Amino acid sequence: MTRQTDQHFHLVERNIHEVCVDSRRMLFHIPSSSLFQLDDLSGELIDLFKKWPDRSHNEVLQDLQPRFEAIDISETFGELQSLEVISNGQPLTPETPQFRLNNFPLTTLVLNVNTGCNLSCSYCYKEDLTTPSKGEKMGLATAQQSIEMLLQESPDQPRYNLVFFGGEPLSNLPLIKQVVEYAEQRFADIGKKIDFSITTNATLLKDEVIDYLNQHRFGIAVSMDGPKAFHDRNRITVGGQGSYDVVAEKVRRLIQKYDSRPIGARVTLTKGITDILSIWDHLFNDLGFHEVGFAPVTSGDIDTYNLSKEELAQVFSNMKALGQHYLEAALQNKNIGFSNMHQLMTDIYEGNKKALPCGAGAGMVAIDKEGGVNLCHRFTGSEMPLFGNVEQGLNHEQLSRFLEQRMDRTHTGCNNCRIRNLCSGGCYHESYARYDDPTHPTYHYCDLLRDWVDFGIEVYSTIMAHNPVFFDTHISPRRAH
Repeated sequence: MTRQTDQHFHLVERNIHEVCVDSRRMLFHIPSSSLFQLDDLSGELIDLFKKWPDRSHNEVLQDLQPRFEAIDISETFGELQSLEVISNGQPLTPETPQFRLNNFPLTTLVLNVNTGCNLSCSYCYKEDLTTPSKGEKMGLATAQQSIEMLLQESPDQPRYNLVFFGGEPLSNLPLIKQVVEYAEQRFADIGKKIDFSITTNATLLKDEVIDYLNQHRFGIAVSMDGPKAFHDRNRITVGGQGSYDVVAEKVRRLIQKYDSRPIGARVTLTKGITDILSIWDHLFNDLGFHEVGFAPVTSGDIDTYNLSKEELAQVFSNMKALGQHYLEAALQNKNIGFSNMHQLMTDIYEGNKKALPCGAGAGMVAIDKEGGVNLCHRFTGSEMPLFGNVEQGLNHEQLSRFLEQRMDRTHTGCNNCRIRNLCSGGCYHESYARYDDPTHPTYHYCDLLRDWVDFGIEVYSTIMAHNPVFFDTHISPRRAH
């Protein structure tokens, strides 16, 4: 590498974050979401720039010799420069280059097949939700047009996914069966793979329904909030009765019979409910879910269900306690199904770098009962403008403008945040509910998420040091599916 020996360099602190793990210095390279263990030379070189921010290459050589060989110093210097950990002042590589989005590589459609639901969960965010008798169901023509729009907008993907959502989607099981039959034939004709997923409250599961879902290899997520005392607090029937007894019975039968794919539980945490360890233990060990994921409520329309600032801090503290269990199991090459931690391990292991917080609007859109294109399923029935319809396709101009606005970190605190490429500003709907602006970063999570990622780096580093085969056993196969 040709280098001007009199050029002066400085440390690019916005690109690095250090975490000490068992006396090992771990460097989280923020632009690439990659993790490195610093050797003595790299550590001393970084420390040198922290102490003396403005040094030339020759000055660095003089400072670090004779403890290190000149060739090794120059090589490490070059590596850190190529990673833009140190810089001579030239413009850095843009992490989220501003470009015009013209093509949208959609792979996933969420079909909201019924606004009706036989439960009346007190914290539900669905603005178009109603009772079963008043539910408005999606028609077959709309569902078929949705699939055709998917293929027209994104014809070159090898695999696609249809997600059935509601209300309670199983309350429109006849449509689901029609759509599955149509989709399997349609995608087979063009040599493409199609997967199906469903999010359900489990109350309508029967043996024949379970067998049907198993036959077509549905990915199943069950909304369940833990033991009876927690679950029945908010997940009640239209008549006001707790639903735990029915749901638990159905879940046990589902897990007993279902063998196509892992079954996950999605837990909603509301005011007064922060006991993550007890909830996980019941759902994972007592009921047998393969995975358990937690979603805190902090920006719902009804403030009485939102976690307080103190409760949210307690939630993250308890997540770290469960994360410690995850670590202990991982060192024995076991996975305890804590999906929040598992996703973080996956992001670090794969070096995931997110320009956007999720696939909403880019790889995935949600279709409402009338065929309107929504950013995601959480926006159906809201006042958020639509991004097209299934007859005319996506509104490319409108969707591009929205996503580009969210990618622009210029005037946000995200620009220099150490987790900017893992968080990317947070959930659109969370921002919409809290700030009435889906492009607004979720600042109320920032400190807690940074601490969570630091904890994840410690867990990852410990697993990698003592049982790296865990990632081959439990991370790679899961992502390969």
